[in-house]
Amino acid sequence: MSTTISNNGLPKLPQVASQPGNGAAAESSAGVLASEAAPTRADDQLKLTDSAKALQQAARTDATPVDSQRVERVRQALADGSYKIDANRIADRLLAMERQLGGVDKS
Repeated sequence: MSTTISNNGLPKLPQVASQPGNGAAAESSAGVLASEAAPTRADDQLKLTDSAKALQQAARTDATPVDSQRVERVRQALADGSYKIDANRIADRLLAMERQLGGVDKS
């Protein structure tokens, strides 16, 4: 299985040609980088763990379901000032998550 890793919208940065001690390709006497002169290897492979694949899938914008009606209801409630925050409910859920992460509660 091959997986393409995108740059997630980040700009591509220029690669440093050669610096002492960084392990980059050294310049040859003709002034051409050794990495440019060498043929690419077709046998290089990358294998992702199941966790990495799951994270990559979760990061895809089309993989995240969005309830557009709920988003619109919350947007309207925020706009007209009727959105109510239940601090106790938030605190209870944060504590439950903390218990799960700490290994105390497995529910």
